[in-house]
Amino acid sequence: MYLIIGLGNPGKRYGPTRHNIGWKVVEEAASQWSAKLVPSLAARVGEAWLGEEAVTLALPRTWMNLAGGVVQELVGKLGVNLNHLIVVHDDLDLEAGLIRVKRRGGSGGHNGIRSIVTALGTGEFIRLKVGVGRPLGGQEAADYVLSPFLPSETSDIEAAVTQAVDAAECLVTQGPVVAMNRFNKRNKEVDEL
Repeated sequence: MYLIIGLGNPGKRYGPTRHNIGWKVVEEAASQWSAKLVPSLAARVGEAWLGEEAVTLALPRTWMNLAGGVVQELVGKLGVNLNHLIVVHDDLDLEAGLIRVKRRGGSGGHNGIRSIVTALGTGEFIRLKVGVGRPLGGQEAADYVLSPFLPSETSDIEAAVTQAVDAAECLVTQGPVVAMNRFNKRNKEVDEL
């Protein structure tokens, strides 16, 4: 059993923002894998099968900074091994359109990840990071991640969402080492080689 969590903030206002890219990836995965996301008390949840593996997809219905309690509840309820917990989230340190798989670690300054690490008492879970780039010209990071993508970024972001769904499937069916080797790119030029 795998649990894939998409981080974001609830409400229509936040839907198109950089901070909700984790939700976009999980929603696209649900669409591709025929998993209907149904509202429950703590999250929208759907189930799918990838080969022989059962997968639960979840979008916490709390503010991102409070997602840890929902993740802890789902992990306990489903009996998920933390090696099979995949959290999809935005990353300021990656160029918009790049993705990165990471097996474990700290929060990297991401408040949603910090909440999950605190709630679980460990950073031993998989992250699937989607780059949103850094703000330019002194814009505060909080304002930047709560802003929508620029029209010039749309094609890169759409490609990143598709690639992130592929990476999530690879994580479930082939494991983190294969996924990291296949999807962790240093820059866009590497994709053309």
